[in-house]
Formats: sequence, structure tokens, C-alpha cells
Amino acid sequence: MMAAESMPGLRGELTSDEPMSAHTSWRVGGPADQCYRPADLEDLQQFLATLANDERLTWVGLGSNLLVRDGGIRGTVILPFGGLDTLELIDGDRVRAGAGVACAKVARFTARAGLTGAEFLAGIPGTMGGALAMNAGAFGGETWLLVDAVQTLDHQGELHQRSRADYQVSYRAVNGAENEWFVSADLQLKPGDSTAAQSRIRSLLERRSATQPTQQPSCGSVFRNPPDDYAARLIESCGLKGKQVGGARVSEKHANFIVNLGSASAADIEALIRYVQEQVQHRHGIQLQTEVRIIGEFE
Repeated sequence: MMAAESMPGLRGELTSDEPMSAHTSWRVGGPADQCYRPADLEDLQQFLATLANDERLTWVGLGSNLLVRDGGIRGTVILPFGGLDTLELIDGDRVRAGAGVACAKVARFTARAGLTGAEFLAGIPGTMGGALAMNAGAFGGETWLLVDAVQTLDHQGELHQRSRADYQVSYRAVNGAENEWFVSADLQLKPGDSTAAQSRIRSLLERRSATQPTQQPSCGSVFRNPPDDYAARLIESCGLKGKQVGGARVSEKHANFIVNLGSASAADIEALIRYVQEQVQHRHGIQLQTEVRIIGEFE
């Protein structure tokens, strides 16, 4: 990667024609026009201020809930992981977590601090920014149940403070201020037993490893659970475990996971997603909605 020398004062890393397969957990995706990995929040503010007002922006954390099509992404991709890495106690029972911090790291940090309620974050294979954007959840917990306030950036790099009340939050959906992106969140937790919290995290991770294909490239759960049912149950009842399109396969371990066998294209994965939706619709009359975000251009 090269430093952003062409923009004096910037300290981050700027690349062009960056393969998004290097930034998604499915290991697929065509090139982005340009990517910027900021050194910190101030650096990101300065970078955003250099962009045209109509520049298309896409934020990508660990790429664990993302399918980037083979034609790639037009505009600029922001990669906050490692840059927006604030993680600190701001009160006795409140934690500020940056958008670029892995959810599992937040879980471990809070547990060691003797705070409880965030253990489920260990089961979310992404960053806090992504978890905030989609109200990610695992093991019965949901991100926004912890959120007291958030900090956001707009397209011009201006920082905003927002309260929980500024957002409409539901299952795997968050709506609020337009054209603003999360840079950190203040989480309200409860004092508790640190040893017990750390033990719960280990137990959750063991359960995840036993029930999910964690050793193969995937995006996590592909589909949202419909009301009063489970996407995995519906998919399995259609006999789709092991169904394969190109190098993409419905996991035999968990039917709501699609894995990359090593040679999959984004087109293979998207075709398999559509096939699963068609089969569940035909057999059960239920239209499965994707939990994974599908973006980019067709090749």
C-alpha cells in the first residue's frame, strides 16, 4: 500500500483498484476504484474533506456481512478496521468502542473490566461499525440494546453526536440520519462477575464452533430469520444442505451459511442465494430476506 502522499497532511493508506476479495470474509469481490485506510479519526475527517460532495462512499469493516460483486465498487471505500480503534471505559459502567474495533475484542474487554451484557458480541465476526449499521445479534443479544449514544461522520468529515432516540431500530435494521456513518458508540453495560463473563464468552465461542462452519470462508448468516421461524430450518427442510453452484455451497453444518469452497465467484454465491430463496418460496410460501448486504457491479 502507498501513503496518501498526493494529499498533504494525510497519514492513512490510499490504494486504487483494490481487490475487495482481500477485505471480505467470503474472499470474493472485484476491485474498488480506491480504498482509504485512515490512521485515526482526525485523519479520516481530513480525507473526507478532500472528496467531492458527489463521491460515492462505501464503508467496509471486516467484510463479514458483505457480498461484493465481481465487477467491484465504484467510488471510494473506507476501511476503518485498525484506525478507528477507540476502546475505553468512559464511566464506571459505560464503554466507548470505535467503529473499527472487532466485536469480539469489545466482548473480551468488557468482560475483563467486570462489565456484563456484551458477551454475545464475541459471536459476531465483524466490527462495531457493521454491528451498529445492521443491529447485528448473536445468541439472543442485539447490538442496539447496549447503545446509549453514537458518534458519526458526514460526507464532509464533520463529527456529530447522536442519541439512541435519533434512530429507529428493529431486527437487523437501523434507520436514522442520512449520509452519516458510525465512528464510535457508547455502550451502557452492567457491573458483574468478570470471571463468569469470560467463561460465558468461552462457552458461546465453543457453541459457535460446534454449530457453524467457522473454518471455511462465509459471511455468517445469509438470511434473516422470518417471524416465528428459522431460516436454517426452512432451508434444511427443502433438502438444500450441500447444494452447490460453482464453488459456493450451502453448508452441511448450518443451512443458513453459504461457504466458499475455494474457487467461488461472487456470481456463484449470489446465484445460490437466489436459488435458495426460490426453493423456500416454492415449498413454504416464505420469501427469505437476505441478512448479508449485496453491493457492487456485475462483471
